[in-house]
Amino acid sequence: MVHGDHVRAPQESAEAPRRRGDRQRHAIVQAVRELLTEKPFAELSVSTISDRAGVARSGFYFYFDSKYAVLAHILGQVANELEELTYDFAPRGDHETPAEFARRMIGSAAAVYAHNDPVMSACNNARGTDAEIREILERYNELVIDQIVPIVEAEVRNGAAEPITDDVRGLVRTLCAATALTLGGESLFTGPERDLARVVAVLEQLWLHSLWGRRAEQ
Repeated sequence: MVHGDHVRAPQESAEAPRRRGDRQRHAIVQAVRELLTEKPFAELSVSTISDRAGVARSGFYFYFDSKYAVLAHILGQVANELEELTYDFAPRGDHETPAEFARRMIGSAAAVYAHNDPVMSACNNARGTDAEIREILERYNELVIDQIVPIVEAEVRNGAAEPITDDVRGLVRTLCAATALTLGGESLFTGPERDLARVVAVLEQLWLHSLWGRRAEQ
């Protein structure tokens, strides 16, 4: 790979290794995504991933330290998608009602989970038995919480929101956990029928009334 601008090789020979590297990294990530449609994360090995990606084991370790590093990379992509769909977690504007804000946030989360399933479902299923996956998910969730809490706190200061508790961060954490488990397909939340439209509507109301309280319809 070429590191630094001081290399003056011809454009094609300088850029080709970078493009090959991008393709190999993408192939590894895509292999994990595909394999998770077939088996649990615990059953994936570096050899299995490398074989599916068409990359040597040494090539795998050039880009990722472990299969968990690939998963962390994917969750980074998920976080970026969520930021894009929520317009970088933009606060509620003057012409956006609390209900519309809740729909934007939950609708965006539902779209991201659907696009990245079964990765998100596999993560949620393994979080209770795999400490590394649990830690990766907790870091991801903290990033989301850190984005939402200041928005709610600003709404409270402006007198626009009336959360059901003064512990805004604790409340947002609980709401995020319920959302993640629901959108991840946890049957305790979705019910046996797994009607996504229905559970998304419930999540919207849960966020709306938990954070805005009596001001939810104003």
